[in-house]
Amino acid sequence: MQILELYVFVLAAFVGYMVISKVPALLHTPLMAATNAISGISLVGSLIAAGAAHNRVSTVLGFVAVICATSNIVGGFLITDRMLRMFRSGKGVGRKE
Repeated sequence: MQILELYVFVLAAFVGYMVISKVPALLHTPLMAATNAISGISLVGSLIAAGAAHNRVSTVLGFVAVICATSNIVGGFLITDRMLRMFRSGKGVGRKE
């Protein structure tokens, strides 16, 4: 069973890389928003893994996964916000100057 899971993981990583590498630059901002949503799902899974308390190794690995997923989400939102600010005009309705 573990070989099958490893096979699925490697295949998913390869397909993900091939899909992401073909995305034009104009679509990177919406793609980042979708990636943040996927990272949110992985954060929920890592919280479950950390809180299950099956053994000490699963708790430690779950904690590391929580830290990685959280930093990925925060970084993704910061990058997305920066990219969206590049498209804003200098004078907008209701903007404070």
